[in-house]
Amino acid sequence: MPAAIIVSHGQPSDPDPAQADLERFTTRVAEALPGWHVGAATLAAPGALDAALDAAGPAPLVYPLFMTEGWFTGDNLRKRLSGAQEAHVLRPLGVSPELPDLASEVLREVLADRGWQAGETQLFIAGHGSGRSPNSARDTRGFAEAVAVRTRFAEMRVGFVEQAPYLADQAAGLGARAICLPFFAAILGHVIDDIPEALNGAGFQGVRLDPIGCAPGVPALVARALLAEAAQTPK
Repeated sequence: MPAAIIVSHGQPSDPDPAQADLERFTTRVAEALPGWHVGAATLAAPGALDAALDAAGPAPLVYPLFMTEGWFTGDNLRKRLSGAQEAHVLRPLGVSPELPDLASEVLREVLADRGWQAGETQLFIAGHGSGRSPNSARDTRGFAEAVAVRTRFAEMRVGFVEQAPYLADQAAGLGARAICLPFFAAILGHVIDDIPEALNGAGFQGVRLDPIGCAPGVPALVARALLAEAAQTPK
């Protein structure tokens, strides 16, 4: 039986709700993968990854439900998997070539619902950023640029929680005909606290969307990535 594990960061201060949320997401991925074993593990939940590896058996595919390539999806995750037999790590959600198309569909639905034209609307991508590595900003901007090519907004801005340009600075001056799309995987931490605080402080009056990782099409996207990787992986 093919096996996969969906891995996310989780919430170190309160790991159980994030683990439960990831398990619900994984159930939707598994619905698109009949005959597969699909497990879930947040890195913050003690013992969750070890338990998922035990249940998956040898040579599982590991899908990082992260938005950027960096320390967590590289050194940290691979170190945590060092005892697993032939575990194979895929690239994370945020750099999926399908994600900009999915985001564009979501944005076009928002525009249609409000009767707005993209050419008269501003788009604000809210990302995490990092004061220690350029990777987070690089991958966030790469996503934003890919979305901009697909849907021509009047203006697109990118702001970050942990580096300049910061969220509040980039959100300032946006009109009421604006959309904020968080480049995050789940409704946790920064999405609950920092992004609303920054938008409120900037007087943002536009549409506030859930993180792109919560879009309805994401579980099927992950399932397709796993199927494609399984087809390429030597048996």
